[in-house]
Amino acid sequence: MNVLEFPLKILTLCGCWQPKSWTSIYKHTLYQIYTFLIILIVNTFTLSQLMDIILIVDNTDDFCNNFCILLPMIITCFKLFSLLANRKNIIEMTEILTKEPCKPLKANEIEIHYKFDKGIELNTFHYTAMCLITWISITFTSLMTNFGERKLTFRAWVPFEYSSTTIFCLLYVHQLLGLIVGALLNAACDGVICGLLVHICSQFEILTYRLRKIILYSDGVRNCVQQHCSIFRFAFLVNTKFRIIITIQFLMSMFEICFNLYQISMSKLDAKCIRLALFMSCMLVEVFVYCWYGNEVKLKSLQFADKVFEMEWLTLDKNLKKCLIIMMTRTLKSIEITSAYTISMDLDSFVGVLKTSYSAYNLLQQMNE
Repeated sequence: MNVLEFPLKILTLCGCWQPKSWTSIYKHTLYQIYTFLIILIVNTFTLSQLMDIILIVDNTDDFCNNFCILLPMIITCFKLFSLLANRKNIIEMTEILTKEPCKPLKANEIEIHYKFDKGIELNTFHYTAMCLITWISITFTSLMTNFGERKLTFRAWVPFEYSSTTIFCLLYVHQLLGLIVGALLNAACDGVICGLLVHICSQFEILTYRLRKIILYSDGVRNCVQQHCSIFRFAFLVNTKFRIIITIQFLMSMFEICFNLYQISMSKLDAKCIRLALFMSCMLVEVFVYCWYGNEVKLKSLQFADKVFEMEWLTLDKNLKKCLIIMMTRTLKSIEITSAYTISMDLDSFVGVLKTSYSAYNLLQQMNE
């Protein structure tokens, strides 16, 4: 049974997920070299942006132009290293889903699992497509405007002259490669984390189905209690291992949305404005997806008690009723995925991000006046 197959394939392409079948020393070494090259491309691109702000930028427009691409690349670097560090944790989480008591066994349970897994695949595909469209539009407009004038796609500081055609082309390709890797890496990382959240919802659906059929098999109560405990343990692991990524994503996204709004309001309707709008759309979707699925997990955990109430209580024995009451009591406190240990990932938080970004945008507007 496959879990998060599509997001992990994109991570493999981004150098963050060595296929399990690559067990030979030759393939392992080859992939390690590939990972090193990806790290080098992404980090040198980000560093060139940062050094440009520190050493060269001397006005507001140049700062905003650079900052709008620097923020997503900082997030990308952080996600890259976090994914490499959390490989074993991701494997552990996927194994929880593929082993009993969480493993779907009956036909209806397998159908529920694949329904949610298909949703993960579609969402990851759509967001990846959105990121690729943004990259293609940036590349196309840059080739039509910047390349002919011997300008790089993005502002950058490099410790050497790039007046020669060869060096300029290499730097130009380096920036586009850094951008496409960053786009794919963000899409895949978000697909993995949100996919794990979706599987929490999937497990609650499977558990609800099993509770309805609990009278049909003798060891059903024990399995349901074990699965219920596993769901909370699984949610705790997801929250603990990816809390920092989510926190960084929220903070950086607020700044990015704010600066993009400011840039769009100050620019004419041209290629630059379209690029900024696409960037901001990707950021908004990214934050919204986290908040949406965090909210879904919270609702599913709260609704579980209602599902238990819908059972035929009069037909159940005393011990079974006690087990169900204990499970219901546990769900009185919902599962909450948090960032910065305090901010719950739900739709209210998404509205809060928008309000904070707009407030910061208004402040920038007043300072500019």
